Amino acid sequence: MNKVRIATTWLDGCSGCHMSFLDIDQRLADLADKIEIVYSPLVDALKIPDGIDVTFVEGAVSSEDDVRKVRLLRERSKLLIALGDCAVTGNVSAMRNSFGVQEVLDRVYNEETAGEKVMPTVGVPRLKTHACPVHSYVNVDAFLPGCPPPSDAIYYLISELLEGRIPDMVGKSRFGA
Repeated sequence: MNKVRIATTWLDGCSGCHMSFLDIDQRLADLADKIEIVYSPLVDALKIPDGIDVTFVEGAVSSEDDVRKVRLLRERSKLLIALGDCAVTGNVSAMRNSFGVQEVLDRVYNEETAGEKVMPTVGVPRLKTHACPVHSYVNVDAFLPGCPPPSDAIYYLISELLEGRIPDMVGKSRFGA
């Protein structure tokens, strides 16, 4: 049996959705015969591979790097799932949207810094004017809200996908919980 090739990524988010994914605990080990995680911050894969069956995207799209990554993941994935409130709505990441990018950077690196005031410039992706939900940039096949979504809802989603179904997530999770 061919394993379902799964990728996960987090963009502008806290990694709480990935922690909830790991909270599947023993059931994740039970899925090991059916899935292969081919790209994720949870594994050593450094390059986004071709032929991904399902990608879970955590976090809002907030930088040029995020745009590039989410578009490449969409191109290489059969299904793309927005995982968590930041990916679904922008949520906490989008709280900066009423301020200009330079204002946000000044606040973080100059006003709130006790020590030397140094704004990083090397290796830092250029921020977009607004943090946006994933569907603002690519087609999303399913949405799983929650901050973070409960591990039971993630497990249910994966189980349904393994059965070839796009699950009805109504009542499985809610925004903010």
